[in-house]
Amino acid sequence: MTTVRYAPSPTGRLHLGNARPALMNWLFAKSTGGRYILRLDDTDAARSTEAFAEGIHTDLSWLGIAPDLKVRQSDRTALYDAARDKLIAAGRLYPAYETEEELESKRARARLLGRPPIYDRAALQLTPEQKAKYEAEGRKPHWRFKLDGRPVAFNDLIKGPQTVNTASMSDPVLLRADGSYLYTLPSVVDDIELGITHVIRGEDHVSNTGTQIEIFEALGGKVPAFAHHNLLTGADGEGLSKRLGSLSLAELREVGYEPMAVAMAAVLTGTSLPLEPYPDLSALGRIFTLEAVSHGSARFDPAELSSLNARILHQMPYETAKARLEPLGLASEPLWLALRGNLAVFADIADLATLVSGPVTPVVADEDREFLRAARELLPVEPWDETTWSKWTEALKAATGRKGRGLFHPLRLAVTGREQGPELKSLLPLVGRTACLARLL
Repeated sequence: MTTVRYAPSPTGRLHLGNARPALMNWLFAKSTGGRYILRLDDTDAARSTEAFAEGIHTDLSWLGIAPDLKVRQSDRTALYDAARDKLIAAGRLYPAYETEEELESKRARARLLGRPPIYDRAALQLTPEQKAKYEAEGRKPHWRFKLDGRPVAFNDLIKGPQTVNTASMSDPVLLRADGSYLYTLPSVVDDIELGITHVIRGEDHVSNTGTQIEIFEALGGKVPAFAHHNLLTGADGEGLSKRLGSLSLAELREVGYEPMAVAMAAVLTGTSLPLEPYPDLSALGRIFTLEAVSHGSARFDPAELSSLNARILHQMPYETAKARLEPLGLASEPLWLALRGNLAVFADIADLATLVSGPVTPVVADEDREFLRAARELLPVEPWDETTWSKWTEALKAATGRKGRGLFHPLRLAVTGREQGPELKSLLPLVGRTACLARLL
């Protein structure tokens, strides 16, 4: 069975860029009848908080993602310890005692000599006596994974064939001196233990895929398929992760964006698929494929998100909106159909509804007063329907000779008090003749 995972760290709120892999994994899993696992990478105890973990659950639920399984790395330390011991026994994990200052000195020296700042594996040459001396000084070792130093090839499901040469890399640190794990080892162990078949993530992880494949192999685990998508950026090419304040999912939700608008912007930007409204994630999943993800940049335009949001609302059926209209006392299908075409966000419905219920302050120019008196006299009798507007304006046109903006605009200003708004053919029957007469005074 296809099994994917989304693995955020609960060290901050999710933003639009985080939503991209969350949704791509979800759509891929559901289109293949697979499982979706939410794994909280909370090994960084100093920065991980329960509030951020709850925020991740809230954000994913809002997007429509319901994980089949939820796990936390902080609950799985025994698995990582067993993998650590296995790698040590195999000679693939070794202790190193350099301080950060000493390592930086080595890197600076290498750069001065025109060499890549790769770790020199000096720790592999330490004798037991030297290690004991460091221990006596109070030094605690960090632990490095010994790379094979070879080309590691894999077929990326988005980018195509890739090769990462681990000979050009430093042996990665898998355990800190305090005994805590960095991202790499727990991630690989979890992928093996949870049976992850596909790893779908940002292209910033391509370079460390070679290291991870070597760890998979060293642990005897099955290497999953990899797919690295392009990262969302702003119009200036800056990564969205640097602009959390304006694009966090919590703030987008607070501003009033529909979850499907956010989902479509997160997934479809930077693909060959059109940025069109879809009613739900199932419909989006029917058209999304990894092959559609572009190799080029994925530049996010906030105006496109706003446009998508409006288009979703303009097409939203009354039955979909009803549950949200009821608490507002606005659960009327004719009202919804008349007003939805002017919504930028759903909350606008409360303001637009005052065009029907009032209060409305008519706007009347001096030069239009005589015209509006005629409009009052020619206002059709009830019952009213969507033909009332055309009957009224045709009669006014014949009586006054006005046409176009000179005919329609004064009526809109008088009836609604606004320059723009819903179509008056739909609005008039809701306002009613009595209210219209009062506004035409």
